[in-house]
Amino acid sequence: MAFSTGGRINTNVSAQQAYSALNAISREHGVHQLRLATGKRINSASDDPSGFVISKKMEGRMRAMSSAVDNVGDAQSVYGVAEGGYQSIADVLVTIKEKQARAANGALGSNELDAIASEINSLASEIDDIIAQTKFNGVGLLDAAYTKTFQVGEASTETLTVTFDAAATSLDLLGVAAGSVTSANISLLNADSGLNTVSTEIGKIGAAVNRLSIKETNLTTAITNTEAAKSRIMDADVAKEQIQVSKLQILQQTSTAQLAQANASPKNFLSLFQ
Repeated sequence: MAFSTGGRINTNVSAQQAYSALNAISREHGVHQLRLATGKRINSASDDPSGFVISKKMEGRMRAMSSAVDNVGDAQSVYGVAEGGYQSIADVLVTIKEKQARAANGALGSNELDAIASEINSLASEIDDIIAQTKFNGVGLLDAAYTKTFQVGEASTETLTVTFDAAATSLDLLGVAAGSVTSANISLLNADSGLNTVSTEIGKIGAAVNRLSIKETNLTTAITNTEAAKSRIMDADVAKEQIQVSKLQILQQTSTAQLAQANASPKNFLSLFQ
């Protein structure tokens, strides 16, 4: 660093050095003030290039995982709608089984049996209505083989397939289509088999929902931990930044005073001309 005795009026080295120091302090002071204003330690890539890159990768991870949490919620909703449909069908099948057992009564006449058959036909039609009405986002879940894939993790390869394979119609579940039940074939209805089929699907849904709940918890935990790691890189330590601002404010004042003194020092040599 160059020093001057002040005897050269044309070039005031001391003033230039004080001015340069004041500029450097002001720039640093501005950086810390910006950090306090934004709450971020890194406001541009130049503040910490590697930290900026790492934090952006973490931000990408968090956004992907947040979308995955939404996907998990949608998958749970699909399962919930399907489970509601299956449970309604199971309730109807239980009622049909009750009517079938009631019909196996030798004391009943043909009129009573016909009445039971008519009631079972109505219940079977209700099964078909439930199947047709069980939809999610306009797509039927039970009237055809439903298979959809949901991304349930950060990577595109982390997927879960939601599928309902059971053929659920009154004909498939009872062995007799709605409207075709008569007093003669009531005993041939496969209510037990249909109930087992539906119950099996409900059990699969319960297991899948439990799995999704675990995934949701893990994703939420990962998002929180990643956010904490990103915060350590990106966020400003307010207490530390305030200490730096206070120090730099004092240095600004002393640098300004020193610059004023350095500008005034050449005047001392004017006395030589008196």
